[in-house]
Amino acid sequence: MPRNLSAWIDLTIHLIIMLVLVMVLSCYNEYIAAIAGVIWLALASFARERCTDRAKRFERYCRNVVENISEMVNYAVEELPQAVIIITEDGRIQWTNSRLAGYVGSEPELDTDIADIWPGIIIGPVWGQEGEYVFAHEDKYYQVRYRPVKMAPHQQQLMALYVQDVTQHETLRLTYKESRTVLLYIQIDNYDEVMQGQSEAERTSLLLAVNQILDKWMKNLGGFMRRVSDDLYVVVLTREALEKAMSERFDVLDKARQLQSTNRLPVTLSMGVAVADNQSMAEMGAQAQACLDLALGRGGDQVAVLIDGKTQFFGGRAKAVEKHTRVKARVVAHAVREIMEGADEVYVMGHHNEDFDCFGAAMGVAKMARVLEKPVHIVLSDMNEGIDKFTDLLQGKEEYEDIFVRAEDLTTMTALNPVLIVVDTHIPHLVADPTLLERIPQVVVIDHHRRSEHFIKNPLLVYIEPASSSTSELVTELLAYFSDDLMLSRLDATALYSGIVVDTKNFAVQTGVRTFDAAAYLRRSGADPVMVRHLFRSDYDTTVALAKTKARSELYGGGLIVSYIPETIPNVQVIAAQAADSLLRIENVRMSIVIFQLPNKVVGLSARSTGDMNVQVIMEAFGGGGHQNVAGAQVENGDLQAIKAKAIEISKKYIEENDQDESNTSAGR
Repeated sequence: MPRNLSAWIDLTIHLIIMLVLVMVLSCYNEYIAAIAGVIWLALASFARERCTDRAKRFERYCRNVVENISEMVNYAVEELPQAVIIITEDGRIQWTNSRLAGYVGSEPELDTDIADIWPGIIIGPVWGQEGEYVFAHEDKYYQVRYRPVKMAPHQQQLMALYVQDVTQHETLRLTYKESRTVLLYIQIDNYDEVMQGQSEAERTSLLLAVNQILDKWMKNLGGFMRRVSDDLYVVVLTREALEKAMSERFDVLDKARQLQSTNRLPVTLSMGVAVADNQSMAEMGAQAQACLDLALGRGGDQVAVLIDGKTQFFGGRAKAVEKHTRVKARVVAHAVREIMEGADEVYVMGHHNEDFDCFGAAMGVAKMARVLEKPVHIVLSDMNEGIDKFTDLLQGKEEYEDIFVRAEDLTTMTALNPVLIVVDTHIPHLVADPTLLERIPQVVVIDHHRRSEHFIKNPLLVYIEPASSSTSELVTELLAYFSDDLMLSRLDATALYSGIVVDTKNFAVQTGVRTFDAAAYLRRSGADPVMVRHLFRSDYDTTVALAKTKARSELYGGGLIVSYIPETIPNVQVIAAQAADSLLRIENVRMSIVIFQLPNKVVGLSARSTGDMNVQVIMEAFGGGGHQNVAGAQVENGDLQAIKAKAIEISKKYIEENDQDESNTSAGR
């Protein structure tokens, strides 16, 4: 059909050509030309009439189609299985189809707030975007697809919501999710300690009490439990039961802790939990075992749950129990010796911005390598002002010549079989040079911090004791069993001694029998307390900054005190740590937190506890970690005041939950 929807132009061209032929014919025969002219007039009249009729009929057809489409569109919109709603930015309804009335029971009036109909619907966060989500209202679930409506810039902006009832699908999905298998390992983490010195009858009675508590807990959750050894249980649950246990914060830990043996030690449990997703049963078992190892590495008395790809922790309120036996230290010392003997070069590395504990432990490990006459290097980070005084003391000493290297100096490595020993940390991104972890396959980890979910991959040997006061204490014990002819120099002993002093706050925090045994061993080896006091002396500017920080502190209920350092000043991390320690000496203070500004828009946190609270749990909320009594974190691109407010909020909530649990426990719940 022609573009103008009319054939009249084409017919006119044909008629003109025919008229020219009639005129040419008249030159030869007038009579035949006259007849042809009459015929031409009739044909032209007929063609005109037909074109006019076709145009009218086509117009009627188009009008009919438009009317029918409008009716069909209206019918389709009204009879859609979805409620179509046009709303303004403040949630006011501007138009809707009839399906909405079927969902809510009556047709809402225009300009009604959609939140009055469905309180769970989301408007503000998704305004101007495209996407979908599901919300619940009463006993039904609704899927919302949202799209912005294209409007002129000067007109009020609108959004279209397509709402559909998906209750059946969501119910099926939730049923499937809640019925997923959960594998749980439960271990009495201090079994040897609580059973030590008890008669057979007392052991049986205590185990019976533990079994009764766990059995009652299992009946409440509807799970299946079997004991596979004296201190280990395997449990199978559904995810619905796990969600119930998580909502109760695994209160079975508190109930078990009320049980005490005749030696007055409470029973503590650790659990590793893995939830079925797409993995095999073997993989799920390995994940549950890894979670149990993680809970034990963090000090025990807690639960590590791997769910939806993330690890969540519950419990962890009890102090890590000091091991009275040194069997593990002796075994680890011999294992470290064998690893060093098989290596042709030893590298020792601590965390970034080394402190005295990290430095002392590194010095102790380096001494082990020197005893075996192995080439050894201590890798230092680019920020280590805190240990400058000690490194200055070592300058000019022949035995320490070339022992310290910077991370940037290790671009080439000639050793064919090197070993890397990481001390005072186990988190990959916190070490002095993370690239060394990839370049050296043999890695040994020695640390006293509670184990984090972020861990160095595939270490050859792991020695983590959260009950220990410091990594220097652990290394001192290893030195005692490493070699019979090992003799510490005065500087080596002093470095280790300073590490213990700084982490125990001069033997005031986290000290046990083994801590003083290690200190006595170091003193016999020549450790100099006078030199340690000299190392810990601060200059005038640091003293003034410390006083200002303490003056800014604010005391909150529950024994929480918080301060902050808004300026970027030298040694700010050391000042913050000293301020947190100092604030903890105030009467009725149980937890201190200092927030401070670091370069490059980084905000740091330093937290301390008297032992009643686990500050590591709080610092983990900011991506950090540490020890139960000493922890810290660093937040990139953070606002100091906002982080301070968040730290106060999290700490208050933790203190409230901790005090509530203690009151329930004392009430015999």
